[in-house]
Amino acid sequence: MHILPTGTRAFLARLFAVVLVAAVAGCASHPGPIDAARRGPYYKPLNYVRDKSLSPSLRRVLVLPVCGGQVADPDSAAALDDIVRAALQKQSRFEVVSMNREDCQRRFGAPEFSSASELPHNFLENLSNAYAVDAVLFVDITVYQPYGQIAIGFRAKLATIKDVRLIWSFDDTFSSNDPSVVNGVRHYYLQDRSGQPPVDLTTAALQSPRRFAAYAADAMLSTLPPR
Repeated sequence: MHILPTGTRAFLARLFAVVLVAAVAGCASHPGPIDAARRGPYYKPLNYVRDKSLSPSLRRVLVLPVCGGQVADPDSAAALDDIVRAALQKQSRFEVVSMNREDCQRRFGAPEFSSASELPHNFLENLSNAYAVDAVLFVDITVYQPYGQIAIGFRAKLATIKDVRLIWSFDDTFSSNDPSVVNGVRHYYLQDRSGQPPVDLTTAALQSPRRFAAYAADAMLSTLPPR
């Protein structure tokens, strides 16, 4: 076995150290994909109107079944019901009450209602009497592309029952074609990875319609008026 002279070994050791430092510096100056999810830019919905703050009298909100209309089939729309409710509960702005599709069908003859459609007579009053709520949240799907480049659009309205007034309305689309949306999706799921191995698994959410919708619902409902 050939043994290198001491001087040569020392030179090679210094050279390796220099190369290692340069490699680390290169990684720092050229961040990997996971860094974009940590530093942004993140998508910020802008197409919404809201009151400056929520009234102290608004304590209970009823979430209606998500309306797929002609955009999403009934099963896809129903799969979003729990996602929207969970995202609303996460905001901790008020007590959340939900209405299932069976009860909506039994009471009003349809499993869902759009915020843009004509409502049954005394619709809000009946909901108030049945659920003891102060406001009702309507959510419509306006864009639904669950495969390939995932996209979902939400139109939503929060209406008070007592004076029948809109206190928040939203209309926007989230698409994985938008790099800032991609950053937002991955950042949303990175927040739950503290203490876990440094393996970037967040891109999986960009192939999951359900996980993508959870991010979109959270981003939408974060624009609600503050308490």
